[in-house]
Formats: sequence, C-alpha cells, structure tokens
Amino acid sequence: MSKVKQVRLIGFGGQGVVLAGTILAHSAIKDGRWVAGSSAYGAQARGGTARYDVIVAEDQIKFPHMISTDILIAFSQKAYQESIGQLSEENALVIYDDLLVKPETLTKAIQIGVPATDRAIKDLNNKQAANMVMLAASAVLTGLTSQTSLKKALEENSAERFLAINQKALALGQKIGVNIQNHMNRKE
Repeated sequence: MSKVKQVRLIGFGGQGVVLAGTILAHSAIKDGRWVAGSSAYGAQARGGTARYDVIVAEDQIKFPHMISTDILIAFSQKAYQESIGQLSEENALVIYDDLLVKPETLTKAIQIGVPATDRAIKDLNNKQAANMVMLAASAVLTGLTSQTSLKKALEENSAERFLAINQKALALGQKIGVNIQNHMNRKE
C-alpha cells in the first residue's frame, strides 16, 4: 500500500454504507494505520445518498479530507455516477456491486465488479448483508486492512442481533475477493 489511500464508500441510505465505512476505519486502526473518516447522508432515512470517506495512511495524516478518490466502492448506480468524476488521475480503483451498477468505460481507472448483493441474497438469504460482503471483498482486493482486523472491528461495531449474519457475510466476501483476485492473477 502506498503512503496514503483516499477511499470513498457510497450508495443509498439503507444499504449500510456508513457501517461498512466505520468498520473499515476501525479495522485499519487495528492494523496500526493512521485513519481519518467522515460520513454524509441525505435527509431521507432511506433512498438518499449515503457516503463514508476514509483516509488510510502509514504516517500521520496532514489533511484529513478527501482531495480525490483513489478507491471508490460503489453500492448503487446513482452513487457510482456521482463519484466517478472525482477519481484520482492515476491508479484509481473502482469496486462496484455488479448487480446494482453498470459501469461506464473509464480510461483512468481499473474497475472490478463484486457480486455482493447477488451472493448475499442467494447464499445468505439476506440482501442487507451485501454491505459486509462488499467490505470483505474490497479489503482483499485493496489490501487496506487485514481480514483478522476486519473481523475484530465487525465484532466491536455490529449490533448483537446482526453479528452472526454479518460474520457470515464477511466470510463470504473474503472468499469472493480471493476468487476475483485469483482470476485476475491468472489473466496477467
């Protein structure tokens, strides 16, 4: 990982974007990294845009606000559309839910589709678990945080009644991320 990564998780209210961002931030702290995070969401309880920005660094963070997006994790089409114009000029990575987002052709970014919602529905019978599937897959694909720290951060930030399903979703997301990574490595 380079010294600083600016990460934006974005979707619509009700998808668990803020929880996923919070867990990512706490997980990176557990890995000994410096972290700055902020969230924003529309006035609507569900359906408005929800965003969590995380800056992860090896050293102290001098400016704790996003300048551009190095890693975009998009949970919905509208969120994807709103955010692709803010990608870093080089080496940007876009990870998107391949059931809910139809990506544009981008010349300045690598884009990876993750079947988060599809697999949460099919494997876990729980659409709401897609956020944790996406989070774990993204952690594998980016190296932002370890799976061990991710599991600990989940335990500390998940409501007790959702902990078991969220743990299953993390395990599923990790497996999906490893499969995608292995497939990409074979192509190279």
